[in-house]
Amino acid sequence: MRFLHTMLRVGNLQRSIDFYTQVLGMQLLRTSENPQYKYSLAFVGYGKNPEQAEIELTYNHGVDSYEIGTAYGHVALGVPDVHAACEKIRAAGGNVTREAGPVKGGSTVIAFVSDPDGYKIELIQRAE
Repeated sequence: MRFLHTMLRVGNLQRSIDFYTQVLGMQLLRTSENPQYKYSLAFVGYGKNPEQAEIELTYNHGVDSYEIGTAYGHVALGVPDVHAACEKIRAAGGNVTREAGPVKGGSTVIAFVSDPDGYKIELIQRAE
């Protein structure tokens, strides 16, 4: 088995594409339209399957918001410098919701940002 993608329902597809590409530096990998079933998809990531997992952004036509619920946690991204990543994200208009610092009970440096729909993204400092 192989991890392929995570799907997130979004209220505005272009706004989400802009966030993931312009703020987080991902690439728009592919899109598809399904007007018969009233949904549109965009896949973003740092590389294509099978080498890299992707995020599938799903827009259900006419639905502009969702309740995230209490079960969803976050998507995690490895970055070489969490402090620098937060500065770059903030400069690009992103929302840093937890500043860079050690995880509670440990020494790993993390931070959190939110996408336009409120999904949490954890940044974890990792050597490249």
